[in-house]
Amino acid sequence: MQEKRGRRSNPYRDTGQRGRRRARPWVVALLVVAVLGAGYLAFRLLNSDVAVTCQVLPCRASDDVTIFGDSVLYYDNSTIYCLGGGGGIRWSFPVGSGAQFSASDTHLAIWNGAQLYIVDSNGRASYSDTMDSTIQLARIGGKYCAVVIGEDTEPTLLIKNLDGTQADFEREEYSGMVIMDAGFYGESDQYLWTLAYDYYGVAINTVLNTYQVAKRNTGKVNLTSFLAYKVLWENNSLRVITTQQMYKYDYKAVLDNSATQLVHGWIFEDADIPSRGDASILMVRTTEISGSQRQLTTLRVFRGDSEERYNLTVPCVGAAIHNGVIYCFSEDRLYYTRIPSKQFSAEFLPLPENKRVSSLIGVTGGNRAIVACADGSVYSITLPK
Repeated sequence: MQEKRGRRSNPYRDTGQRGRRRARPWVVALLVVAVLGAGYLAFRLLNSDVAVTCQVLPCRASDDVTIFGDSVLYYDNSTIYCLGGGGGIRWSFPVGSGAQFSASDTHLAIWNGAQLYIVDSNGRASYSDTMDSTIQLARIGGKYCAVVIGEDTEPTLLIKNLDGTQADFEREEYSGMVIMDAGFYGESDQYLWTLAYDYYGVAINTVLNTYQVAKRNTGKVNLTSFLAYKVLWENNSLRVITTQQMYKYDYKAVLDNSATQLVHGWIFEDADIPSRGDASILMVRTTEISGSQRQLTTLRVFRGDSEERYNLTVPCVGAAIHNGVIYCFSEDRLYYTRIPSKQFSAEFLPLPENKRVSSLIGVTGGNRAIVACADGSVYSITLPK
């Protein structure tokens, strides 16, 4: 007799529905992790305007690498090169050995001995001539170029238009003084400030002078024994930073006593200066930059009459502030946060395996950080916004 076989019961049968299998817990967990990971990646891609990438530049850290608007300048003791953010050479300007230069966002002042060049952002010289004596320093703005010539303690200050014609000069004011720095300010760079110190004085005395070009001297301030080393024009005010305090002056060098801030033990690192409104001024501890390697752990940001402190969980070699974002670099990571948040995000730097960041040179207008590595190589790094 043939055995009659009945239908096998389905162990996966549930409530009369055939063939439906109950998922195992570990499978569900893997699916959840995959979905969350994909969601996080999508969130990062949608909320990060630029991925962090690195591009090696054809220069060395010792080549006087300087930010120039969206570009990068470097000088190899023969020629000044202008690079795009990605490393391509835009133009070059031969100047010989021993030259020096300073840059605004749109122009360069280059000098070598008594020779002066004024060069635009396309590498074209609008002026080239020999001064009456050796050039000590030159500073360029959007409309004028300040040139200091003569002996160290008997300098002459020349103000030239960008085509080289003379707009103003000053000699008597600086007799016995050493001019350390200068800069233009105002809506159309119509004003000039200078910092000088009294060479023959018993104590250090830094002097701030202000001028309206081709018209008159507008102010003079003796900063006594505090060494002033940085001047910023922001929100229609001059910020003068000394080793002890930060002062606020109007365009005529009249002091706002209520805005003086104590900065002893801190030193200027960077500033984010908008076209309107208060600047954000970034400072770091002097004790954290005094050794052979910078170890930044605390940042101090001044804005208007207020300040905030930012603590870094990992020591960094450099910090910058750009378009409202603080960027900090360790040897192999980028940390960043948008003000006023104090929560830093972190990104690995996709540098070659043997490269370690040793310093931050600056941030271009195209939102690229220029960093130097311990072996002297220089990289351009795209920054998240």
